[in-house]
Amino acid sequence: MKKVYLSLSLLLFTSLIITAQDFSTMRGSEICSFRHINQKSKQLLVSPNAPRHSFDVLNYDLDLDIFSCYAPPYPKSFTGVAKVQFKVDSVLSSIALNAENASLDIESVSGSGISFTHNQDMLVINLDRTYEPGETAEVVIEYNHSNTYDGSFIVENGFVYTDAEPQGARKWFPCYDRPSDKATLQLRVKVPLNVKLGSNGRLADSTIIADSLWYTWISRDPIATYLMVMTSKVNYKLDILYHVNPDYPNDTLPIRFYYNQSEYPDNMINMLGPLTNFFESKFGRHPFEKNGFATVGNLFQWGGMENQTLTTLCPNCWYSSVVTHEYAHQWFGDMITCATWADLWLNEGFATYIETLWILEQDGYNAYMDENEYNASYYMNQNPGWPISDPDWAINPPSDDVLFNYAITYLKGSCVLYMFHQLVGDSLFYHSLYQYANDTVNFRYKSATIPDFVNKMNETTGMDVSWFFNQWINTPNHPNYLNTYSIHTLPDNQWEVKLNIKQTQTNTGFFKMPVDIKVKFALGDTTISVWNEFNDQNYSFIFDKQPRSIQFDPLNKIILKNSSTVVDVKDIDNLGSQKLVIAGNPSNGIFDVYFSSPKSSNVKLVIYDNIGSMVYSLDNLRCQQGETRIPVNVEVLKSGSYFLTIVTEDNQLTERILIVK
Repeated sequence: MKKVYLSLSLLLFTSLIITAQDFSTMRGSEICSFRHINQKSKQLLVSPNAPRHSFDVLNYDLDLDIFSCYAPPYPKSFTGVAKVQFKVDSVLSSIALNAENASLDIESVSGSGISFTHNQDMLVINLDRTYEPGETAEVVIEYNHSNTYDGSFIVENGFVYTDAEPQGARKWFPCYDRPSDKATLQLRVKVPLNVKLGSNGRLADSTIIADSLWYTWISRDPIATYLMVMTSKVNYKLDILYHVNPDYPNDTLPIRFYYNQSEYPDNMINMLGPLTNFFESKFGRHPFEKNGFATVGNLFQWGGMENQTLTTLCPNCWYSSVVTHEYAHQWFGDMITCATWADLWLNEGFATYIETLWILEQDGYNAYMDENEYNASYYMNQNPGWPISDPDWAINPPSDDVLFNYAITYLKGSCVLYMFHQLVGDSLFYHSLYQYANDTVNFRYKSATIPDFVNKMNETTGMDVSWFFNQWINTPNHPNYLNTYSIHTLPDNQWEVKLNIKQTQTNTGFFKMPVDIKVKFALGDTTISVWNEFNDQNYSFIFDKQPRSIQFDPLNKIILKNSSTVVDVKDIDNLGSQKLVIAGNPSNGIFDVYFSSPKSSNVKLVIYDNIGSMVYSLDNLRCQQGETRIPVNVEVLKSGSYFLTIVTEDNQLTERILIVK
């Protein structure tokens, strides 16, 4: 990445382009995505498998002197010592760590390290001997951070804080900067006496030495490097909520709130108790020894970042949506972390759907469905046409614009969990997520791939749901249904409904799904569930009373779809003498429709395209007894196949039309 020096001119330029962003009307998922898409530092992510990992980091012990960063001219330079303890996984005599050359200047190595090279953002440390698998070692690295703005170590007007996702930790300390390698952390930092500083884990010590204050934060639980954080400010305000879950009265959870002057996080402080109880009831005990939120300065415009046990928020961003989203990450993203950037759905799809579950808890089913339908609609309107995850991204991750795309990663990702919820039902859904979150052997405090999660769902549901996740996560786009049905009179006062379910999309594969069909009668209705296992599939249902119509997927369980369900006039025998004829078919878009009826009536003419979207309509047409000519001009439509439907009081008549330009 290009090295940037924050000179006086750049400071002036920055002050012009930074404007207060209003997040108050945005969803938490949108705020989270906004942060990633709009980061100033754009780069392709480095492969998590390059270089190949031959060791497992156990602990980072960081000792930083950032005392001078809090006073004018607010330098971004500091000195640091990083001790990296690791276990050897294969025979090795050197280790390679990520260390951005533009940000870090390596002074020396010691401990098990005897020499080093630092080129192309990689720090290669030669070890004092050849180590065998299972052995542990520790290298000590003395380094300096350059006086440069790198977007990860941020200094502004009395603030000092870090922001590391996806691969920014390497800009403020040498590390193996991949989400799969989680390690514990001890952070000791020297600051002025008037500074409050928060970090991951628990505050082990704060000691005054002369004119300095030394903070020591220790995390007992492993952390991915992109979730390691320090956040500090001169004269920070601090409130602490000591939350006690009624089910665990002897276990107190401190939740720390760092905030700026003139900010009022009281509503969020009050919300965190019920929100914690809700999350614990669904996903298990709060995973960490503390939690917290901190608003920072104007250089962090992006809403929220779910650093483990200390979420970063933009100035005055005390909104329930973003707090809910980032807090959900403490379970899904922090406690269980995506193993590679191909598995980011396990973070962002989960936190986004959990936002809707909190809405369900607080505001009821209708508000919950409104939120899910908004998510689906936004995705379908903004869909860029790639899948939620591509297995190749584990080796060659895409740019931030693709990886953190709001329509795909967040909203489609959320809708997939909504549909899985519908597929397996309430009981199995919550049981499965609880078992996933509380699997201490495989997942809790560890990382996971999407296949890992799918295998766990197969186990916990007792079903093979691999097909479901494969089609919705690993393939792009969504189904477009163009269904037809007909109603037939049978002997002995019985009626038959024939239904054809057809998917017409050409930009992806077929989506196998269970489907609910609501059959409506003069009095009441009934719902039938069928499996749509292949395209152009036919069904037949027999009833002892006359059906009036059917509704496809009445509860919108397949929320990612376009659909149209119309009467098939070629296979229906109860239309009486009503007839529909299109003259001049194919046409260039100008043609006549002839509709015959035994009585005068008002009708509606509608034209649908091949994916079931209405492209033209004429309402309240008065048709006389006998034959009525209806001239139609749709020259604006593109060449292609369409469906023209006449809707009467009793029936719908449909014919296919072809427009050729």
